[in-house]
Amino acid sequence: MDKKILKLYLVLDPDLCGGFDGMIQTAKDAAQAGATVVQLRAPDWKKRRLAACGRELLKVLRPLGVPLIVNDHVDVAVAIGADGVHVGQDDLSPEDCRRQMPEGMILGLSVSNLEEVRNVDPALVDYVGIGPIHNTSTKPDAAPAIGFDGLRAIVSTSPCPSVAIGGIKTRDIPEVLASGTDGIAVVSAICGQPDPSVATRNLLALLV
Repeated sequence: MDKKILKLYLVLDPDLCGGFDGMIQTAKDAAQAGATVVQLRAPDWKKRRLAACGRELLKVLRPLGVPLIVNDHVDVAVAIGADGVHVGQDDLSPEDCRRQMPEGMILGLSVSNLEEVRNVDPALVDYVGIGPIHNTSTKPDAAPAIGFDGLRAIVSTSPCPSVAIGGIKTRDIPEVLASGTDGIAVVSAICGQPDPSVATRNLLALLV
């Protein structure tokens, strides 16, 4: 996996985006403005709706060369031909994910402490999502915030590329980048913004 795709990682939120069509439009606007990867995350949706949304996302992202990652559901990702899957600590294990994934698909794993990142097998996991940096309302079941100190410690221990996530705002970007992580993942910094394209470009201007 080219770690450059982690530079600006958009995680879609159906509530902030205004539903199915809003997610497609937000992803298109952000990708055209320079977002480097998009994750489809809709934890309350049934799989058929998730797959339908994923297929529509692929139609707008593939021509732009922006990968689509599906959160949690490896079966949906494989069924629609997505570029990858992202799982958490309580989801299907990386070993079991790889048994279902064709060769070349990207696998991301959430980590929130040193023990979890030390258990990462880079032969299975392509990148880790580290966080939450701050407490965030977009994922109520997230682990406690780790702050910048926690981020630096986990980045320095990670055996594979990493992306920071969790309530990251523009003011946080310099310190996040100073940790050595390969990119930032955002939700509300783009989703639900008056103009996702402008929001994306503003973030990219700081990711240098």
